Amino acid sequence: MSAAAVRRIRAQAVMELRMMLRNGESVLVTFGIPLVLLVFFSMVDVLPHEGQRSVEFLVPGVLALAVMSAAMVSLGIATGFERFYLVLKRLGATPLRRRELVVAKILSVLAIEAIQIAVILGIALAGLGYRAPGQAVRGWLALTAVGLGTAAFAGLGLAMAGRLRAMGTLAVANVAYLALLLLGGIAFPLDRLPAPVAALARLLPAAPLADLLRAALGSPTGTVGADLAVLAVWACAATALASATFRWE
Repeated sequence: MSAAAVRRIRAQAVMELRMMLRNGESVLVTFGIPLVLLVFFSMVDVLPHEGQRSVEFLVPGVLALAVMSAAMVSLGIATGFERFYLVLKRLGATPLRRRELVVAKILSVLAIEAIQIAVILGIALAGLGYRAPGQAVRGWLALTAVGLGTAAFAGLGLAMAGRLRAMGTLAVANVAYLALLLLGGIAFPLDRLPAPVAALARLLPAAPLADLLRAALGSPTGTVGADLAVLAVWACAATALASATFRWE
């Protein structure tokens, strides 16, 4: 990658980050919804967690939900409306390449996620009494999971925004968000689902991301290798799809 391309990506990523932080609806989705779910279900013990404290089960899942919120929902919807209002058409007339735009948007999402993770863990530790389970925390696994999950969900969001109308992107992104929230092992264990549904859920990106974050934060799990493989496939396929099909207008 040339130095000029790096400069274009950096400048566009900074602009994307500023626009996301100025968008009230985006801030609500990326920060508000995960935090409300975490606080509410940690204080109201109604979900089955089989011996664990609610907050211990919820924190990794809510971190996965935050990645989905920022990378798929907020990014996808915002980009869809940028295309509708011809913002992307104007960008297409600049030296910025399509692949560079995709990379810049993913980098801006990673920056948002860093803030999300700090806020969620801060509230969980300071306000909800969260303590990681007994095993050692594995930072490398958490970073790998978040990186792959961001690539997967950002690719899906940009693929929607690049092909669907703005309102179509809004509808599909929200439906996918709700479906993955229910099928991602985020609020309750997957073994509470019917076996065929649970097997399907493990092939979708949300459940492997949540399980990897649980493993990274110390919960025992024997599916790290399989979860990494599934999430890596989604990351590669979704980003390739977004780069190949994304349209400026």
